[in-house]
Amino acid sequence: MRRMAAIAWKEVHHIIRDWRTMVVMFLIPIVQLFLLGYAATTDVEHIRTAVLDGDRSPESRELLRSYEASGYFSLVRCVENERELAEMIDRGEVRAGLLIPAGYGRRILAGEKAQVAFVIDGSDPNIANAVFAASQQVGQAYSLRLIERRLGISPEELMALEVRPRVWYNPEMKSVNFMIPGLMAMIMYLLTTMLTALAIVREREQGTVEQLMVSPVRPAELVVGKVLPYVAVAFLDMLEVLAIGTLWFKVPVHGSLGLLLGLSFVFLLSSLGVGIFISSVANSQQEAMLLVWLTLLPSIFLAGFFFPIEAMPPALQAISYLIPLRYMLIIMRGIILKGVGLNVLMPHIIPLLIFGIFIMGAAARRFRKRLE
Repeated sequence: MRRMAAIAWKEVHHIIRDWRTMVVMFLIPIVQLFLLGYAATTDVEHIRTAVLDGDRSPESRELLRSYEASGYFSLVRCVENERELAEMIDRGEVRAGLLIPAGYGRRILAGEKAQVAFVIDGSDPNIANAVFAASQQVGQAYSLRLIERRLGISPEELMALEVRPRVWYNPEMKSVNFMIPGLMAMIMYLLTTMLTALAIVREREQGTVEQLMVSPVRPAELVVGKVLPYVAVAFLDMLEVLAIGTLWFKVPVHGSLGLLLGLSFVFLLSSLGVGIFISSVANSQQEAMLLVWLTLLPSIFLAGFFFPIEAMPPALQAISYLIPLRYMLIIMRGIILKGVGLNVLMPHIIPLLIFGIFIMGAAARRFRKRLE
């Protein structure tokens, strides 16, 4: 224990003396949190929209006010023809266009069925789908108000079926509530893998690993002593992100914090094992960094961090079962958003533990052979 503690204390001194490493450890997670918390969102608000009003009647202006008041759309400009609208969409000045034909007001007053067109820029399918749904929602709400005005009865009385949806765990359906728990798992994986790999490779690059090996320190003690400080750093970063997510972004934590920390340690077995394995393969810190990103990118895209696994092809869904981050994302979001416990999470904890033991064992064995 004294030898491992000495190695760990030596690594702490390396961390404290290198201010760039300190920035990577504690500032980068905050930057990532705010960037993804504000930028990586599918919530549609104030979409820049152009208007082609061919009717210019009180009825058409009432429709425009309905779209403006919804909060989904910002009517930034009125155009004179469809060509001008197309040019604005091509230049990216607006994302959508509302076209009201001549005679719209007359049809509304006559009790006839009126139609308007909504043109959407589909170059970004995520935004286009959200804008499409919002345009339908606002249009249907306005249509129900017209029915109530014409017939003098509430729209509910005309409906044969009323559906009342209830959203659990994230009632406001905020993207940030989904992103931040996933970001905690991603930061833990990135930092522990990268810093562990770089710390061990740095010793080899500087020639100090040979000095350590001629000392009484055994290979296993060297590995444990090197990774212990980064385990502590990973937990501090996780608590840092959790605190900012809770206090700043108002993400509710419904589950047990102790259970979250305990399962995070299980996840660290996998990320530390990957870092040690990379350190046994790479000969320089540049190589180690490239290998870390080579493992990180597939993990992000196939683990369900950004894109739902259910929407992937069956082959990629099968590959995702081999990625530990997939299970940790489910665990993080289950504890933080749903407040579930061990009995619900056990099908995800068992494979995560198996992966962690296997990867750590294989990495330690290869690292020992490399040193010998």
